[in-house]
Amino acid sequence: MATAAEEEAAAAAAAREPACRPAAGPALLCLPEELLLLIFSYLDMQALGRLAQVCRWLRRFTSCDLLWRRIARASLNSGFTRLGTDLMASVPVKERVKVSQNWRLGRCREGILLKWRCSQMPWMQLEGDSLYISQANFILAYQFRPDGASLNRRPLGVFAGHDEDVCHFVLANSHIISAGGDGKIGIHKIHSTFTVKYSAHVQEVNCVDCKGGIIVSGSRDRTAKVWPLASGRLGQCLHTIQTEDRVWSIAISPLLSSFVTGTACCGHFSPLRIWDLNSGQLMTHLGSDFPPGAGVLDVMYESPSTLLSCGYDTYVRYWDLRASARKCVMEWEEPHDSTLYCLQTDGNHLLATGSSYYGVVRLWDRRQRACLHAFPLTSTPLSSPVYCLRFTTRHLYAALSYNLRVLDFQNP
Repeated sequence: MATAAEEEAAAAAAAREPACRPAAGPALLCLPEELLLLIFSYLDMQALGRLAQVCRWLRRFTSCDLLWRRIARASLNSGFTRLGTDLMASVPVKERVKVSQNWRLGRCREGILLKWRCSQMPWMQLEGDSLYISQANFILAYQFRPDGASLNRRPLGVFAGHDEDVCHFVLANSHIISAGGDGKIGIHKIHSTFTVKYSAHVQEVNCVDCKGGIIVSGSRDRTAKVWPLASGRLGQCLHTIQTEDRVWSIAISPLLSSFVTGTACCGHFSPLRIWDLNSGQLMTHLGSDFPPGAGVLDVMYESPSTLLSCGYDTYVRYWDLRASARKCVMEWEEPHDSTLYCLQTDGNHLLATGSSYYGVVRLWDRRQRACLHAFPLTSTPLSSPVYCLRFTTRHLYAALSYNLRVLDFQNP
């Protein structure tokens, strides 16, 4: 009997052989390819898979991206946004749909990428084949190995400069913009040793964002500030906004005209407010009747008119400014009444959240109310929040108190 390696080699050899259209066979196969594409476009995923088993030519023909695009747009985390933009054009659509089924069914393999001895509150970002993660007052850059489920152990770079822990950071214009517990903002060039830091707030800077050459920051000192990224104007505050509350999260609109702050909801009745980026004036607040302490720990724009938020009140909320600023259009409740520290979306149907207990990562299909899958990444003695999570079409990465975990959906 042939081994698995021999079978794979035979399949690879068959794939390299030219596959010609069968000279004899059903009349269907004699139709022009344009008509076949139209007919096959009505087939679902299972039917296309069975059709691919008929012959080598049909296997190749039914693998074309055009036939799988409609299926992919309805799938979870297949690399297509809600508007149909393809974010992963270099990867065959059929392969992405295959991996998408693992996300839908919750099939994955868990692993540990990094460990550290002391408890941390890490933040991370992904860019290409690199991962950036904060540890204490440093930011370290690592390169992924080709499988995406492991890292080269030696960091590509180490970015320092803060006197206390890094609370938050973003990547923008080949720069790392970091917010520190020392009340300072750090500017680091990714591909050089250039580093600048300046005093931004009188207490720790909890959050920062940067788009279009503009930096916004939020702090425990109950202010949000707007700064330029231009090299000659670093540290020159453009606007100081009194928020009456600790600012936990902040995000700039894709249109670069406004930004949103997520606050503690202790001193002001609304934890979500939108401010004009040019004048610093309040434009509107989102929602109503928030209970005291319903602070927003993470907020993100999905489009210029839609936002997602989560926090202490255990809900993820989806806001559409075109419909109403006073009521969210959709909400999902954490079933175990846990604080939600972070969220991430694929821009389409998939939503992932990180909870405050037992390192629970939850996957949600935004077309339904109930949680799709839950993955507890820590046990009782080492219970940890998920401080930050990021995902690609193949892997999900979760930063906990003592380690960085990966869920591999490509090779479960």
